[in-house]
Amino acid sequence: MAAAAALARLEQKQPRARGPTSSQDSTRNQVRKELQVEATVSGSSKAPGTNTVPEPREEGSTPLAVPGVYFTCPLTGATLRKDQRDSRIKEAILSHFSVDPVAASIMKIHTFNKDRDKVKLGVDTIAKYLDNIHLHPEEEKYQKIKLQNKVFQERINCLEGTHEFFEAIGFQKALLPVPDQEGPEEFYVLSEAALAQPQNLETYKEQLLCAEPVRATLARQRRVFRPSPLASQFDLPSDFFNLTAEEVKREQRLKSEAVERLSMLRTKAMREKEEQREMRKYTYTLLRVRLPDGCLLQGTFYARERVAALYSFVREALQSDWLPFELLALGGQKLSEDENLPFNECGLVPSALLTFSWDSAVLEDIKAAGAEPDSSILKPELLMVIEKLP
Repeated sequence: MAAAAALARLEQKQPRARGPTSSQDSTRNQVRKELQVEATVSGSSKAPGTNTVPEPREEGSTPLAVPGVYFTCPLTGATLRKDQRDSRIKEAILSHFSVDPVAASIMKIHTFNKDRDKVKLGVDTIAKYLDNIHLHPEEEKYQKIKLQNKVFQERINCLEGTHEFFEAIGFQKALLPVPDQEGPEEFYVLSEAALAQPQNLETYKEQLLCAEPVRATLARQRRVFRPSPLASQFDLPSDFFNLTAEEVKREQRLKSEAVERLSMLRTKAMREKEEQREMRKYTYTLLRVRLPDGCLLQGTFYARERVAALYSFVREALQSDWLPFELLALGGQKLSEDENLPFNECGLVPSALLTFSWDSAVLEDIKAAGAEPDSSILKPELLMVIEKLP
């Protein structure tokens, strides 16, 4: 609508040039055609279920579709807010030292240090130390590590958790004399007990090499709602956007100021490309699936998760989880479980309403066999906590 108004104002200000059509006239005509096509398809300026950025919401104005984005700590099972996840994960790792110091030190190395290249270099160097001990058990020189050694200082000492790892697997600090040097130097020396069980060192090495950073997992916040005419309305908290509330307001103001200039010059392909850029701004998406009985299944996902994750989420909630089904996006677009596409490339961010349907061919086979699918679509435990959509 804004683009159409801009075109009308421009045509009133600038008389059409005589003679052959100018490039600006061509662009104007192209935009007009595309606006007409889009108006015909959409039928309104806001179709239900579309993924437009919501206006920044004043606190307490309307109920949120979800209170925020939450995570689960894999070590404690605790639910964490978005701003808590890093600090609480670190706390959980430090607490784990009293339970399993080797595992805790490995987690600390991989999680506390953010430079993955430095972590890999340091871990590979530690693995080399342990390989030398395993391959040359009789050579004493491999059983001690000079702490002031240049390689140790540059690759290992700079990483958090490495000293705890050496001490947890059986190394002890000791001051030892150094040939041709007046004073002693500090070394890590492998204890006799650790040396007597070389297979343990090999196990620790493999654990260190195979470990990954400890990350909080996104909580789906699964909820089930009764049928509602408000199913396609989403009021999302700021957690769902990479931009802060102030940045969102600023972006919207700049877009409003530039709409006249941009609407005349952008082709459909250019607008689609810009929409894809906008989609990349979102980190999370809230998805609702409307079931055949009208009930709604809702969950939170990463914007870059694949469509298969949504199929798994829905299947876990079904009473007949063995029956094949389909999920349709707005406009009847079928989302294939086998497609390796992320939600943001399917236009399903920052929120979307999808439609569930059983595979028609399988339903016909079931009926032909004289059976009927379960009348209840969702598992009983989910129906016990069904809510009214706020």
